[in-house]
Amino acid sequence: MKNSILALLVGLIGLIAGGCSSSKDNNLAYFKNLPADVTGGLPAVSAPAEIIIAVDDELMVTITSSAPEATAMFNAPLSNPSTRGDGTVQGSPRLMTHIVDRDGQIELPLLGRIAVAGKTTAEVERIIRERIATTVRDPYVSVQMAGFYVNVMGEVKQPQRVRVDRREFSVLDALAACGDLTEFGLRDGVVVIRRDANGTTYHRINLSDTNLFTQPAFYLRQNDVVYVAPNNIRIDNSKYNQNNAFKLSMVSTITGAVSVIVSLVIALAVR
Repeated sequence: MKNSILALLVGLIGLIAGGCSSSKDNNLAYFKNLPADVTGGLPAVSAPAEIIIAVDDELMVTITSSAPEATAMFNAPLSNPSTRGDGTVQGSPRLMTHIVDRDGQIELPLLGRIAVAGKTTAEVERIIRERIATTVRDPYVSVQMAGFYVNVMGEVKQPQRVRVDRREFSVLDALAACGDLTEFGLRDGVVVIRRDANGTTYHRINLSDTNLFTQPAFYLRQNDVVYVAPNNIRIDNSKYNQNNAFKLSMVSTITGAVSVIVSLVIALAVR
């Protein structure tokens, strides 16, 4: 019986020690393994002048000419005007949008499948125009991004996935859509994570520096991640709360352990 009590005590001590070590971990910050350089690549790629179409993008294709009846057959029919991902938001009727599939293609009436991933909207317009020009004189083709998403997280008041419905959407626009930074957000600790077919890059942006308008990641692209790092006050508060929670847990554990030991001692004494 004494050996059992000793084993119980050793186990409780190990449990408390394990809790002590885990309480030191800081799980507040994201991307903690990023280098401290102002910018860097994973690997680095040059930023294109225009948004490059990617898988899962939503495109609106309009085809017309001086004789609209000659190109009507190439257009998709009017669709449910609800916003993609939210059937409760409706607007004016419009042509059906085309989602870029996993093969990087869209399918148009009569024209069939067209590879669009990795191209700009202007390049796709030229491809479609060349196909139609064999049967229609002077066709007009418009390819537009119907919308895309960016993710905003960290020290903002309302972290969320933001839908973008215009071509020029900046970091400032994204932060404003999330209610601005909290008082614990680092104004010089904003990171934009960008992924494309060539790899992944990150860019650090200092909101306190007017040079932010010249940064390559000032205007966001589809699937960008905007992360706002916490300041030291937030980190210290987190550590304080973690320590208090740990102390309360430790006191509860010790109290329970003492109760068990006292009960065992009493049981042995009675025998």
